[in-house]
Amino acid sequence: MNWLLLLRPAAGRLFVALVAGIAAAGCAVGLMATSAWLISRAALHPPVLHLMVAIVAVRAFGIGRGVLRYVERVTGHDGALRVLGELRVHVYRRLERLAPAGLAGFRRGDLAARLVDDVESIVDLVVRVALPLAVAAVTGLASVLLIWALLPSAGLALAVAVFVVGVGVPVLQAALVRRSDARLAPLRGSLAAGTVDLVQGLPDLIAYGAVDAALAALDRTDRELLAATRRSSGATGVSAAVTALCTGLAVLAALVAGALAVRGGTLDGELLAVVVLTPLAVFEIVGAVPVAAQNLGAARAALGRLAEVARTPEPAPDPRFPAELPTAAPGLVGSVLGSEAPVVRVEGVAAEWVSGRPVIEDVSFVLAAGARVALVGPSGSGKSTIAALLVRWLDPSAGRITLGGVDLRELRGDDVRRVVGYLGDDAYLFDNTIEANLRIGKPDATGDELAEVLRRARLDGWVRGLPDGLATQVGEHGVAVSGGQRRRIALARALLADFPVLVLDEPTEHLDEETAVGLLRDLMAATRGRTVLLVTHRTDAREFVDEVLMLKGGDGHGVDALTGAAAVS
Repeated sequence: MNWLLLLRPAAGRLFVALVAGIAAAGCAVGLMATSAWLISRAALHPPVLHLMVAIVAVRAFGIGRGVLRYVERVTGHDGALRVLGELRVHVYRRLERLAPAGLAGFRRGDLAARLVDDVESIVDLVVRVALPLAVAAVTGLASVLLIWALLPSAGLALAVAVFVVGVGVPVLQAALVRRSDARLAPLRGSLAAGTVDLVQGLPDLIAYGAVDAALAALDRTDRELLAATRRSSGATGVSAAVTALCTGLAVLAALVAGALAVRGGTLDGELLAVVVLTPLAVFEIVGAVPVAAQNLGAARAALGRLAEVARTPEPAPDPRFPAELPTAAPGLVGSVLGSEAPVVRVEGVAAEWVSGRPVIEDVSFVLAAGARVALVGPSGSGKSTIAALLVRWLDPSAGRITLGGVDLRELRGDDVRRVVGYLGDDAYLFDNTIEANLRIGKPDATGDELAEVLRRARLDGWVRGLPDGLATQVGEHGVAVSGGQRRRIALARALLADFPVLVLDEPTEHLDEETAVGLLRDLMAATRGRTVLLVTHRTDAREFVDEVLMLKGGDGHGVDALTGAAAVS
């Protein structure tokens, strides 16, 4: 991934910021030099007209510095925020392409840290690294040439001091904190992940008396992060001290060399102040280089973490030239009306989440149009893997799956998921209202459509009885409602999306028997007219479906059809 391509939308603004920054720095140096000359010259009491050009120049440099600095900050930050928006969207889209199969090696909190903190660190490359370095390089070189033209010995001293601050200090700083800076981003990610795990797993930790151990582990990470931050801050302090020392030495060297030159008659007296005071303005600008170099180290570590996400292979990459959805797929009207053409065909499929470790092998079956099929097997037999294959979160390692005769690998994943919907046992409810959660399935749904899916999910009476109705908050992950209600809200959302093919993955998991049977009966009634694959470990699912497919031996090697004739292993 070429991250520089993301700078394109803001290239014009960043160029304006660069030019304005260099000009503002030039005005700062010019203001110091001109003011020094003006004060020295005015001390000789010349005619006022002899000072008018310098007076106007001082005013111009003073006003120009403020205006140009404002332009630099506005355009630079505007461009950086545009890059931030582009980069964050790009990273989010990449995560969306990887989820869920490709993100198994990442922790949730760490991913959040990469999406927020690491992306912001990359943007620092623009406003806190690239711009300050470019401005310091141009201004430092121009200032050295100016002083060199007035007094070569003072110019040489300034050049040496600028080199030490602009090159030597960053190299020293990098040597001191290379390891700690490289660990900052990963440690922040680990701390964020540990905090998320602690909060989400708190009930279990309390139940098993493991809270203290979890807090101790989080405290160790926090201490490591604090130690790395202190080492980094210590290096910043050393850099600031060396910069101040170089500034003083450059001024002292210019004073000694200038005084000798004035005594020797090789330098005009009023120029002595210019030679001595100009380095103060120069180092105010060049002094930003060590800080920029430190930000560069942190940004490189963040870039490496984002590159890790970018390098992660997609479990189901879209084809370069995707095929069109089958003609009947957009609504599968013919299928719903009873066409004999199969909707989904699974042929000799094998799949693996980790390379070399197959989860299922040689699985074949057909979901005919409007069929209602249960896929039964014990936990770990590969049922959810088959569900992931059908919605193209994962591609088969062998065999193929077709939709209306078209291999799913020839279709875009988003197109497949327009036709094949998924309802899992952990369907997520956002910390929002019932209505907002339903509208995820269809943002422009009418009130009548919402009422209809609530009725079909057997939620209409419950919602009417709530004081706030559809405006009722469900809490994070639906904690404010019961498990059965949470599943029914998720079902209503899936019905609102109107998927022609619906995969129900363990919809009754973690529910008591009475609630589970009632929910299963309502699920099958609400999805009448659709092709449904019920993935479950319940062996009594036969009464709810037309056909039951049993994973052979519970090891994911083929399937057996217990009823009907639509499955072949």
